[in-house]
Amino acid sequence: MSGESRKLSVKQTASPRNPRGPRFQPLRRAVRIPVWGDLGIRLGLALLLIFAVIMIHWWDREGLVDNLDGEVSFLDVVYFTMISITTTGFGDIAPISDRARLVEAVIVTPVRFAVLFIFVGTAYNFIIKRTWEQWRMARIQEQLRDHIVVLGFGISGSEAVTELIERGTDPSRIVVIDPSEDRLSEAEALGCNVMAADATRDETLKAVRISEASNVLISAGRDDTTILITLTARSLAPDVPISTVVRADDNESLARQAGANNVINPVRFTGLLLAGSAKGEHIADYLADLASVSGRVQLIERKVLPEECGCSISQLSSGGRGLRVYRDGKALGFWEDACQNLQAGDIIVEIVPTENGAAKGDGHFHNDRLDVG
Repeated sequence: MSGESRKLSVKQTASPRNPRGPRFQPLRRAVRIPVWGDLGIRLGLALLLIFAVIMIHWWDREGLVDNLDGEVSFLDVVYFTMISITTTGFGDIAPISDRARLVEAVIVTPVRFAVLFIFVGTAYNFIIKRTWEQWRMARIQEQLRDHIVVLGFGISGSEAVTELIERGTDPSRIVVIDPSEDRLSEAEALGCNVMAADATRDETLKAVRISEASNVLISAGRDDTTILITLTARSLAPDVPISTVVRADDNESLARQAGANNVINPVRFTGLLLAGSAKGEHIADYLADLASVSGRVQLIERKVLPEECGCSISQLSSGGRGLRVYRDGKALGFWEDACQNLQAGDIIVEIVPTENGAAKGDGHFHNDRLDVG
């Protein structure tokens, strides 16, 4: 992400959710109002306090004395208010009555501190803090490599992120882009890098170095927007795997034509679960287990290991149950003869027990032995 795009913040109104992943210190605090709006509120509040003090001094002007001409005009009151609040204090106008001195002690002094804090806080927030955060985010963006870009943090996107974190993905390797500040605050709480921006724009995806990503996950909530984002992402990252969520069957082929490697239809998957439950009360439960690391079993995809070459898919060194082999773009079932002789470059889909089911689970191999997809 570049320094400019440290305007990284976006969020969409959604019902509160409780992400399942661990909580981390956010990398960035989301700003719910525009910069100039925030600045205007601060200055407006400071001017309102100053105006209130002017009115109080004007109402109590009989307790003030002008050592130059002895007459306290409205201009003198404005002048006295400003030098009082700024603690300049030339002494040419001074409070002489007990009531005027009480006003200075009880009302003006707290206002003086409030105005001072407003201006100091504004200077820190708009100059020091923002400059520092822009520099820090620029450094993070320069170092983005092999990260996961999540475009859209709605229900599907947030579930994908929490599942990735539960599977062991470092949240700092996840970049979430969404136009909603409310949604981004949830991603920040998980420790992800966030950016409030339009994911259909080239500059947005370039800012998160999409061409250097390991995966791109797209779930924009609307199929037309999702397909447009997929087109944009594919044009900027020709070799990066892209997974896209669409909800209409007719749009699945369009998403693939736009460049998606994987097209997921949650409506269809829900139908599969419903149909499975009609054939047996435990089928839907098992399918849900396979899809999540929190179940007793889990589906994983990995490259064949050197020592597995020449072996059958039923003889995997992982101890898992091999289901399918992908070879030269073709899917081979475990019952086919070709799966009885694994070859270098094969991609295996297998079922392994998770920590809830046995000692071995997803990622129980060292990273130099097992490349999990």
